[in-house]
Amino acid sequence: MKEKDPFMSMRKSGSSQSARIFSDRRWIVPFFASLLVWITLFMAAVFRMYSTSYGQDRLQFDIISFARSDDSSEYFIESELKKSSEGRDLIREAPRLAYLISGTKGDSQRMMRTLRAVYHPRNQYVLHMDLEAPPRERLNLTILVKNDPTFREVENVRVMAQSNLVTYRGPTMIASTLQAIAILLRESLNWDWFINLSASDYPLVTQDDLLHVFSNLSRNLNFIEHTKLSGWKLNQRAKSIIVDPGLYLSKKSDISWTSQRRSIPTSFNLFTGSAWVLLTRSFVEYCIGGWDNLPRTILMYYTNFVSSPEGYFHTVICNTDEFRSTAVSHDLHYIAWDNPPRQHPLSLTIKHFDKMVNSSAPFARKFPKDDPVLDKIDKELLGRTNRFAPGAWCVGSSDGGADPCSLRGDDSVFRPGPGAKRLQELMEKLLSDDFQSKQCPT
Repeated sequence: MKEKDPFMSMRKSGSSQSARIFSDRRWIVPFFASLLVWITLFMAAVFRMYSTSYGQDRLQFDIISFARSDDSSEYFIESELKKSSEGRDLIREAPRLAYLISGTKGDSQRMMRTLRAVYHPRNQYVLHMDLEAPPRERLNLTILVKNDPTFREVENVRVMAQSNLVTYRGPTMIASTLQAIAILLRESLNWDWFINLSASDYPLVTQDDLLHVFSNLSRNLNFIEHTKLSGWKLNQRAKSIIVDPGLYLSKKSDISWTSQRRSIPTSFNLFTGSAWVLLTRSFVEYCIGGWDNLPRTILMYYTNFVSSPEGYFHTVICNTDEFRSTAVSHDLHYIAWDNPPRQHPLSLTIKHFDKMVNSSAPFARKFPKDDPVLDKIDKELLGRTNRFAPGAWCVGSSDGGADPCSLRGDDSVFRPGPGAKRLQELMEKLLSDDFQSKQCPT
């Protein structure tokens, strides 16, 4: 007699049970009904959460909105950064300026004189004394700033703790300038234009004059003298390769020339002009963190370029569609040159005073240390008899030779003088009908 296989019995039993389950279809209708109800409730909950989040923080969904337009450029964050910078032009608050004042060995007193002549509580200031100056002189400059009661109270003057070697014709000057701009961007959100000066620069108008005139200008204008690099300069500067010893030595020396030559770049055009500029915050932000990498590409190119301070910002702005039309070809300086011009400008003295005034420029360079013409500028153009060139913010008494700027008033109120009228005439000339001819050539 054969024994029954228990596994066979289990399989038969399972098969018959499965057959009974699938033959009974009464469970299908309630199953799908329950599933439909569950899905409906789930979708309703998700929709409610989405609607609440959207109502509470609409901005999060507006950063990249796919319903804006068919232009794919609208989907990227770069367009938001551009719109943010463009939006500053709509703000009509009185402008604020950010200054870099640079110097070297023996320039601490000259730097302080220039600082006090251009000081205003609305502005921001960074001082950089390069590594050629001895540590004691750099320390004394820091102490002078810290001991000034106005600087200490307003906290808008900074001395760069890191000193760099700066070779005027090499890239170290650009590197130092970009570092100062980065500090100014980090330390203050409220300034509109960047200005670079040296210890041998001096103003020809008061800050009240300058701020008053710039209150009526577009915040998108960049004042940077520029021409397309051509002729012998193109051959000598663009094809030559130099090395700036300031990049790797601890003592200053002139640039070194190599025997190698290179070809002219084809991905961007080269421009040149004055190293002294007045640039918008939006443009220098682009130079520090440009999203299309052009500023860094051009910076690397100018690392081995002779006289890079006279070409870096100029080449960046004239090769960028967003900023090309904002460049006004003027450096806002009066500078006297030999004829034909040599490498360095003439030193300004009393005999240049009338020409300086008639130029209507807000700044001039270069001045010898403690030249009498500076006293004449203080007296006749700036009205400076104490620490600062006085403005409407100085509301203290001047009786008995007291410093009226020891007591501060509203720094958004200006008292323009004759310098404002001269500067306004210059701006009208620069922004006249032939303004287009002063923009970057293609």
